[in-house]
Order: sequence, then C-alpha cells, then structure tokens
Amino acid sequence: MASTKIASQAPIRQTIKDSTGDKIFLFIIYVILAVVLIAVIYPLIYIISSSISSPAAVTSGRVWLWPVDISFKGFKVLFDTPEIMRGYGNSLFYTAAGTLISVALTVMIAYPMSRKSFFGRSVIMMLITFTMLFSGGLIPTYMVVKEFGMIDSRWALLIPNAVWVWQVIIARSFFQSSIPDELFEASEIDGCSDIRFMRSVVIPLSKPILAVLFLMYGVGQWNAYFDALIYLKSAKLFPLQLVLRSIIIMNNSASVTDALKQVERQQLSELLKYSLIVVATLPVLIIYPFVQRYFVQGMLVGSVKG
Repeated sequence: MASTKIASQAPIRQTIKDSTGDKIFLFIIYVILAVVLIAVIYPLIYIISSSISSPAAVTSGRVWLWPVDISFKGFKVLFDTPEIMRGYGNSLFYTAAGTLISVALTVMIAYPMSRKSFFGRSVIMMLITFTMLFSGGLIPTYMVVKEFGMIDSRWALLIPNAVWVWQVIIARSFFQSSIPDELFEASEIDGCSDIRFMRSVVIPLSKPILAVLFLMYGVGQWNAYFDALIYLKSAKLFPLQLVLRSIIIMNNSASVTDALKQVERQQLSELLKYSLIVVATLPVLIIYPFVQRYFVQGMLVGSVKG
C-alpha cells in the first residue's frame, strides 16, 4: 500500500513536442550550419590533400578532395632548403617575444583604464581609440622607425605594432566586469601595493582574457610579413612567411630553357604553394586546441560591457 502511494506521488515527466514551425526552423538552422561546416572543412582538406599529392595531379586538377598519387616532394623541397629552418626559428622568436611584449603592454594600458579612480581615463581612452580610426600612414611610420634606428633589426617587428587598440578595449572590458572595485579597496586596507595586487589578484583572475590576448597576438605575429618586407634587409632576419614568399617567387621567375624542366618547375611551384600553407599554419593549429576553452570564455566575458 505504501509503495503504491509513493509511486502515485512520483512526478510525471511530460515531454513538450515541437510544433511544425519549430521543426522547420531547426531544420533550416541545421542546414545552414552544415553548409558553413562544409565551407570551412573543405578548403582545409583540399589544401592538405594537395600538399601530399604528386605535382602532376595538383597541376592537372585531379585533386578535389582526397590525395592523388601520394607524394611528399613538396615538403622535401621545403625542408631541404636551409632558409626554411632559419625562417622558422626567426618566426618562433618574433612570435614568442612579440606576444609577451604585446600582452604585457596591453595589460598595463587596459587595467588602469578599467579603474574608475584613474584620473583622465576617458580622455586617454578617447585618444587611444582615435588611433584605431586614423593613422599617420606608411611613410611617416617608416620615418619614425628609421629615426629610432630599428631598420633592419629585430626590434622593427616587435615594437611598432606592439599594441592593438581592439585588444586594449577587450581587456579593459574584461577587467571592468571581472575585477570589482571592492576587491581593490579590500587589498588597500590590507596594505597591498598596486604591483602586488596586480601580480597576486588581477593576473590569476584574468586567465581567460590573457589566453585571448596571447592567441590573438601570437597568430598576428606568426602571420605577419608586411613589416618584415618593409623594414628588414638582411635575409638572416627574415621570418618564415617572407622566406616562403621568396621561394615561390624564385620558382615562378627562374628562367629555364628546357620545356620539360619548365613544366616540372611550374608543377613543383604549384605544389609548393599548398605545402607552404600547411607548414605556415601548422603551429597555430597545434596551439589553438589548448587555449580554445579560455578563448571562448574570455571573448564572451570581455564583450559584456565596455
């Protein structure tokens, strides 16, 4: 009798059926997401397949999804070139050093801008935002870099574009929403200095936004080549992207009298383009899964209010 009473008192779960309109809407959403997924995945598969296919298959257009006549000739040519490894080392240095400098400067600018007690923060933020809309241009920037003696030096790729205004805005919004003033006031009562508060409280609580900044600056530094093209003259300082650009130009412009060799060179040049893309994007693809969780959290929290 008791078991019957308990069973009768158990909550009854009812499932709400979707209406016809909801089902149609969900179907359309799934179709759109599938199309977007295909649009994103297909180029990646095509590039990887082309990079490990034979030069003749790539040139003739026989590669459309999966590799044809698997060959690693493109990667062999790349890594047999000594400039490639030197360019890899330079890019790693520029990415690591440039990202650390950029993140440090961004946090040093964004955190004071987030504190209401900072005098003149509205004016300073307006001036910072103004630089995002208007710039001096290429020639004035080159003259400034030249006056500071950074032409044909590693500093030319680390300092001129060290701070991005959009990253400052995102970081400032994160600090405003995640580091309350009450926490700072409590630390002041305990005799905590600003540097100690920054090191012991702000940095540990800002892992999501730091991951966002590291990823954004790191990808930007890794893919940058225009500054190197303008400011660098010595080949030993070239980043990977500039080295790869030089290899493509050399393979396209080299004069070959033999028609057969000219066809082989054109085929190899076409294959090298896909191999270079894989080589240049591989480090970013490896790093991204480790910071993706913090990246999404930091972007969402940092965009709540500004």
